[in-house]
Amino acid sequence: MEEHVVKAVARYIRMAPRKVRTVADAVRGKRVDEANAILGFAQRAAVEPLYKVINSAVDSAKKAGNFDVDSLYIKEIFVDKGPVIKRGRHRSRGMVYRINKFTSHVTVVLGVQE
Repeated sequence: MEEHVVKAVARYIRMAPRKVRTVADAVRGKRVDEANAILGFAQRAAVEPLYKVINSAVDSAKKAGNFDVDSLYIKEIFVDKGPVIKRGRHRSRGMVYRINKFTSHVTVVLGVQE
């Protein structure tokens, strides 16, 4: 029996993966409507990109047409490290301190709960 899954990816999100993972861990394994409710009450900046990528996966499932949208759940969600944008801050005596601006890649895989 072939399992049906749908996948969505958001790349180059301008947030540190460590901060996005805390929110992703809260919704892993939950039904989509339950995950959206959790994201609605979470007070983190990472909520918005996660909300967008989850709903993008739901829209892909609707477009595919062979999924029952009410029975979708977050089968996998993981946050990978993206490229680091390197900036500098000028300091005394002509030195420059490096400032690393981290990016994240978020992948969401939705499955059908039986």
